Amino acid sequence: MRHKHGYRKLGRTSSHRKALLKNLSIALINSGKIETTLPKAKELRSYFEKLITKARVGDFNAHRAVFAALQDKESTKKLVNEIAPKYKERKGGYTRIIRTRIRRGDAAEMAFIELV
Repeated sequence: MRHKHGYRKLGRTSSHRKALLKNLSIALINSGKIETTLPKAKELRSYFEKLITKARVGDFNAHRAVFAALQDKESTKKLVNEIAPKYKERKGGYTRIIRTRIRRGDAAEMAFIELV
């Protein structure tokens, strides 16, 4: 049972899960809206909103913290300089999850996750 457990394992090892969330975050930064499975979207929301909260400060240490998580210069620059300043006065809730469809191959629930 996973009562009060902190995160979803998504059927992956910890390193694979970390790489998955990193790559989904980079895709979300670049396009602003992506479609993925519902559990991945819900887990990504937590990961990504913490990144935006760090990036809102906008100083050198924010760049370092975001780059440590993403390992992608262009995405880090875009997040800290363009995306995060839009949410300066907002106290959270930077993303929106919209359920879309049931995937035909494996009947997985799909959802869009987008920046508000």
